[in-house]
Amino acid sequence: MTQANPIRYYWEDLHVGFQKDLGTITPSREDIIAFASQFDPQPFHLDDDAAKASVFGALCASGWHTCSMAMRLMVTNFLRESSSLGSPGLEGIKWLKPVFPGDTLRLQHTILESRPMSKRPDVGLVRTLWEMFNQHGDKVLHMEGYGMFRRREPAVTPTAPAA
Repeated sequence: MTQANPIRYYWEDLHVGFQKDLGTITPSREDIIAFASQFDPQPFHLDDDAAKASVFGALCASGWHTCSMAMRLMVTNFLRESSSLGSPGLEGIKWLKPVFPGDTLRLQHTILESRPMSKRPDVGLVRTLWEMFNQHGDKVLHMEGYGMFRRREPAVTPTAPAA
């Protein structure tokens, strides 16, 4: 597989405090229903009347759909330009407010921690905060997790002198 975009971000570039706006996405009613139909078929994601009678008051996106939209923005606007090697997982996800059809969602990415991996001198690990906001500035999603990134220059491991 070839890298379509040049690498702009290696582990060394992802210092604590590094922030990047990862763009916007706007789900339609059809998008919300299509995702829910396949992956989270709860009534308030599929049916206007059921949603109106729910705690949400209107049709809203699945939290998993919100996470998927965040992932799309991460890949399109950051990971494709990075030396990403994947993720060992998330620490937490919080769905803070519902996402409704037509909401314009903006994703902010902030590096919280960064350290080299002791057993992989060519890889660094970062802990990241992703925050997604709607067009009113309300935070709708809070995620924290880890990413592994190739280092620009692998750390030199001292070798023992020959006996």
